[in-house]
Amino acid sequence: MESGLSARDRVGVQDFLLLDNYTSEAAFIENLRRRYKENLIYTYIGSVLVSVNPYRELEIYSKQHMERYRGVNFYEISPHIYALADNSYRAVRTERKDQCILISGESGAGKTEASKKVLQYYTTMCPTRNNTQSIRERLLQSTPVLEAFGNAKTLRNDNSSRFGKYMDVQFDYKGAPIGGHILNYLLEKSRVVHQNHGERNFHIFYQLLESGDGALLKRLGLDRTNPQQYHYLVKGNCPRVSSISDKNSWKVVSKAFTVIGFNEEEVEELLKVVASVLHLGNTQFGEDEYGETHLTTEMPIKYVSELLGVEGSYLSEALTHKKIVAKGEEMIGPLSLEQAVSARDALAKAIYGRTFTWLVQKINQSLAFQVSALKCSSVIGLLDIYGFEVFQNNSFEQFCINYCNEKLQQLFIELTLKSEQEEYEAEGIGWETVEYFNNKIICDLVEEKFKGIIAILDEECLRPGDACDLTFLEKLEDRLGGHAHFVTHKLANGKIRKAVGREEFRLLHYAGEVNYNINGFLDKNNDLLYRNLKEVMCQSSNQIMKECFQTDELTDQRRPETAATQFKLSLAKLMDILMSKQPSYIRCIKPNDAKQPGRFEEVLVRHQVKYLGLMENLRVRRAGFAYRRSFEAFLQRYKPLCPDTWPNWQGKLSDGVSTLVKHLDYKAEEYKLGSACLSAVIMIQSWWRGVKGRRRAKRRRQAADTIRNLIKGFILRNEPRCPDNEYFLDHVRFSFLMTIKRNLPKSVLDRTWPRPPPSLTEASVHLHRLCIRNLVNDYCRKIQPEWRNQLEQKVVASGIFRGQKDNYPQSVPRLFVGTRLENEEINLKVRQTLGTDNKYGVVVTKYDRHGFRARPRQLLLMGSGVILVQESKIKQRIDYSSLLGISVSSLSDGFFILHVPPADSKQKGDLVLQCDHVIEAVTKLAVMADKIHSVNISQDSIKFAIARGKEGVIDFTYGAELRVVKTKNGHLAVVRIIQSHTKPINHLDKILSL
Repeated sequence: MESGLSARDRVGVQDFLLLDNYTSEAAFIENLRRRYKENLIYTYIGSVLVSVNPYRELEIYSKQHMERYRGVNFYEISPHIYALADNSYRAVRTERKDQCILISGESGAGKTEASKKVLQYYTTMCPTRNNTQSIRERLLQSTPVLEAFGNAKTLRNDNSSRFGKYMDVQFDYKGAPIGGHILNYLLEKSRVVHQNHGERNFHIFYQLLESGDGALLKRLGLDRTNPQQYHYLVKGNCPRVSSISDKNSWKVVSKAFTVIGFNEEEVEELLKVVASVLHLGNTQFGEDEYGETHLTTEMPIKYVSELLGVEGSYLSEALTHKKIVAKGEEMIGPLSLEQAVSARDALAKAIYGRTFTWLVQKINQSLAFQVSALKCSSVIGLLDIYGFEVFQNNSFEQFCINYCNEKLQQLFIELTLKSEQEEYEAEGIGWETVEYFNNKIICDLVEEKFKGIIAILDEECLRPGDACDLTFLEKLEDRLGGHAHFVTHKLANGKIRKAVGREEFRLLHYAGEVNYNINGFLDKNNDLLYRNLKEVMCQSSNQIMKECFQTDELTDQRRPETAATQFKLSLAKLMDILMSKQPSYIRCIKPNDAKQPGRFEEVLVRHQVKYLGLMENLRVRRAGFAYRRSFEAFLQRYKPLCPDTWPNWQGKLSDGVSTLVKHLDYKAEEYKLGSACLSAVIMIQSWWRGVKGRRRAKRRRQAADTIRNLIKGFILRNEPRCPDNEYFLDHVRFSFLMTIKRNLPKSVLDRTWPRPPPSLTEASVHLHRLCIRNLVNDYCRKIQPEWRNQLEQKVVASGIFRGQKDNYPQSVPRLFVGTRLENEEINLKVRQTLGTDNKYGVVVTKYDRHGFRARPRQLLLMGSGVILVQESKIKQRIDYSSLLGISVSSLSDGFFILHVPPADSKQKGDLVLQCDHVIEAVTKLAVMADKIHSVNISQDSIKFAIARGKEGVIDFTYGAELRVVKTKNGHLAVVRIIQSHTKPINHLDKILSL
């Protein structure tokens, strides 16, 4: 390595293995510092590359530098990222084994730049084919596009990756890059609607506003003069980064779109989506005098609907109301102001998140090698994924990011520290054990089935009842209270308790302690979008939204996997991918938090050296041999160096290797031969093949016997049970039961049931009844208390009014409310007189018994009776026990009459009332008074009692216009307009009645 090095290159040591005091952490850090001061940012630990972020452009990445490292032995010249890239490439060419380069380090350590340098090396220095030049450009240009949509300025990093990326670069048999494929992980969607103080939203928003064409911005409804007017861009209160930087970045992104293969229409459709998110953020809400949520801004929602190609009125309705569908019946209820804001933000996150996934898929289509004659021979994978993060406020995203880093650290331990030592022990080579921290205990704490934090979070998200972030924290304390790496405010001792908030839990990661604020954990994990918002987006005419929101998900009744579980499963697949390849490592270090060139903060660097396990890695490498190969691979590669092994060795492989190294005059201390013996391996393989062969033969004999028994049983299937047909009959029974198990009814309305064999007819009937009963019970258990009460009242209303009253169908989708009168609307004197026993209140119109004059009143349903109130006066009180019945007409009017005993001296006669919510009011009164079966529905007229034994009459008729008048015969005439009658689907009524 020392040959050809300049004096500057020789500052410190270029490989930590050459440190005299290799066990000293201080010596390790001093070597890093000395080299960093000379802008020597790369140092080796054996085959591991340590990179320190210079925070400046260095003149070491030209094509001349690439040429210098191409085809050169890894240790021959000074350390460089190009040397590691070339070493992996040559391993792919010579060993035909897929490689991967794992780039790790905390946020701001330079991981993204490192991955770009590796990709640049491959696209520049690898062999060229005429038909693969465009692929090279596309591989390079995919980076600025993904950075624009997936990167953002954070406190630690001006270009922080807010998503994880794994890219496979595919090579043909001659080593030319012919394609690629990208996997993305956990985009930080919450950044779209909220940024921490001092941080920005994703780059694309600023790039578009700063340098988008004027005509384009006009079409998008955007104004570049003041980006701060957009609600989603001011949450972080971050000063504007140089517009020149954003303009230059936009030029690069625009060029990249063209190279990758986007046409102008696709780019504009994509920018429409970006602009719609900004307008959606400017959509504001307010409450009217009745507490109903409504939109207070018109232009933003107009732009959103035009850009996304959706109906504006439908979108406005979906942002202020939610739709619940259960067993075929729809219910629409208003959203509170807070819920409407959350729905808006959820839609913005869903649009941006799904668009980013679409963008990755589009890039993958462009990177897929198109020439059928080319065949992918090998792959080099590049992993550039978010680094370990610790902020002032850490939420669900940081939890997932740091869990990812725990898994990568576990992989590093498995492949470098643990497996290395186990290999020496297995080979019988003398070894002094190197102690290291195995973070498997932390990975299990997060991901263990049924017991880990993710399992507990999912359990809390999916369970019925009042689950919230605080109940999640309480469950964590109950389940994980004794774990050494888990602490909460409640569980901590006095000293630690001050540092952990009441709404936080602390994990002791391999990289340090992190406090996570549980607020928002359940919502972010559920990541749900209201159904009616999905329905609106499925009707979009924007081509990208059509692909992102498909109607299939509206009919899919399965609950989607939670965000944490999806991330956990995708990480598991990533680990499988990485384990299947030969890894190389780039360990990135951040020299300071201020992002200043030349500044080296020893405390910060020491912390990173410690948690990255660099000292342990150094000790393991120093204790072992730098190079190892299997007997077969070693002999195959180096046999030309010895006449006894060339051209072919006929004996044992271990003897051939021994002959070869002796011929080369290796000293005994310079190499060791492992204890693996090829003859033993051959014996084991032979024995195992015999075992597998005997097992296959046994399975074939059993299969033949089974087929014979089935054929014989089928012939005798109608005969009495006997040894010749019992196997077949049992099989038929078993098949029937398994068919039932696989096709159980999904609801009580599902009448499908498989036809049973004759011997199971009676059992089938009992099983069907039991299944239906379990469905009903299960449905009832899942309904939350408030919805159970709501549905029970709806069933009562259905029993009273369905098919009897014209305006009942219109009331079905509207939710019954707890009360129509807030406490402030009821006179204070009345409240003081009645106490807190008010169950329901509604505004009514009372008609006098003689002149039928209309008077405004308030009707209050108390625990024991009905109260009629006029401002501060209680005008009439009717005990439920003395209420004889309730009468309503069959028309769509709001009249109802309360009948009282004529002999009751306290009453002045029956009470004639009119209400805009007659179905709701009468239902609640009938339930509270236990008069469900005392509601009378009349077709044309209702008689009611007047004081002193007199009787009044109300006549109900249809007419051209609505009128309430007193007729010449002294009756009250109510004329209603004829309405179309639609019969609602009452599946829920049927279910609850069961």
